[in-house]
Amino acid sequence: MIDILFVGVGLFALAVGIWRAIRARRTGAGAGLAVSLIALGAAFCFLSNRAQLFESEIYPSLGRLLSNLATMVAAYGIGLTVAEVSGTRDRGRRTRLVALGVALVLLAVMFFGTPGLPRGIGVFDELYRTHPTLVVYVFVYTVYLGFAVLDIGVVAAVTVRASGGALRAGLALLLLASAFAVVYLAGKIVATIEAVQADHPVKGLCRGPFSTLPCTLDVGFPAVSVLLIVVGLTIPSIPGLVSGRRDAKTLRLLRPLRAHLMRRFPEIVRIDPGGASRRERLLTAMSETNDGLILAGVTPELPAAAAARMVRDLPDEPGEEEPPVVRAEPFAADVARLRAIARAYRKVGDTEVREVAGPAR
Repeated sequence: MIDILFVGVGLFALAVGIWRAIRARRTGAGAGLAVSLIALGAAFCFLSNRAQLFESEIYPSLGRLLSNLATMVAAYGIGLTVAEVSGTRDRGRRTRLVALGVALVLLAVMFFGTPGLPRGIGVFDELYRTHPTLVVYVFVYTVYLGFAVLDIGVVAAVTVRASGGALRAGLALLLLASAFAVVYLAGKIVATIEAVQADHPVKGLCRGPFSTLPCTLDVGFPAVSVLLIVVGLTIPSIPGLVSGRRDAKTLRLLRPLRAHLMRRFPEIVRIDPGGASRRERLLTAMSETNDGLILAGVTPELPAAAAARMVRDLPDEPGEEEPPVVRAEPFAADVARLRAIARAYRKVGDTEVREVAGPAR
C-alpha cells in the first residue's frame, strides 16, 4: 500500500513536472516549477520500499539520502515559484540558495560520516542514541524544510487575499499543504527526541500510510502534502491552457483568410512574423489580417458574410488601392470579428467549390 501511494504520487508529480518543463522550454517561463515537481516526484520514487531495497545494494540506506536531498531541492523550487507568483521573487533569493547549498552539503557529510547504516529500508530510529551524526542529519533536514515550508505558507497567505479565481484556489491548497508539512516535521522532531531518550529504541515500521498515528505523521501526511502541492501549483495554469487552446484554434481558423490577403497585399507581411508565445503569434496574424482587410476596403460595420465575399472576390495579384482609415477595435471584439469573417470565408469557399463541382458530375 505504501509503495502504491509513494510511487503513484511520485509518478504524478514527475509527469506534471516533465509537462511543465516542456512548456517552460517553449514559453521561457516556469522552469523553477518544473524542477520542483520533478524533484518531488523523484523524492517519492526514491523513498518507496522496493526502490530503497535496490538503492541499498549500492550503498546502505542510499534511498533515504536521495529522497531527502530531492525533497530539499523541491522545497527550494516551490518557494521560488510562490515568490514569483506573488511578485517577490528577487527578495531573499540569494539567501535561499546559500541556505539550500549549506543544508545539502551538511546532509551528505553527516550521512556518509555515519558508520553502520542499515541496508534495506532506511529507518534510523535505533541509531539516533548511538550515532550523533544522524541526529544532526535529522536536525538539518527538519530545520531547513521547516523554514522553507513556513516561507511558502507566509507568502501564499499574504498573496491569497489579493488574488482570485484559479490562482486563489491554488494558493489555498498550498496553504493547506504547508499545514500538513508542518505537522509532519513536528512529528519527526518528537519521534527523534523519543528515540534518543529511549533505552532500547525500536525500529519503526509501517504496514500502511495511516495504520498508526506515527505512520500517519511520517508517511501519510507527507504524501498528502505533496499531492496538495502538485495540484495547487497546477490549478493556476488551467486558465492559461484554455486561452492557449483558443488561440491555437483561432490561428488555424485565420490561416486561409490570412494567406489569401498576404498574396493579394504582400506589404502586410511582417518582417519578423515569429513570436516567443502563441499569443504573440496570434497578435501578429491578427495584425496582418486586419491590415489586409483594411486594404481590401472591409470596414468593421460590414457583416462577416459580406466581408468574406468581398475578400473572395479579390483577384490573386497585388493591388494598388490606398487603404481607408478604419478605427481600432478592442482585442476581444477584434478576435470575435476576425473569427466570424474567417468562418464565413471558409463557408463561401466551400459553397463555390460545390457549385463548380456540381455541373462536372
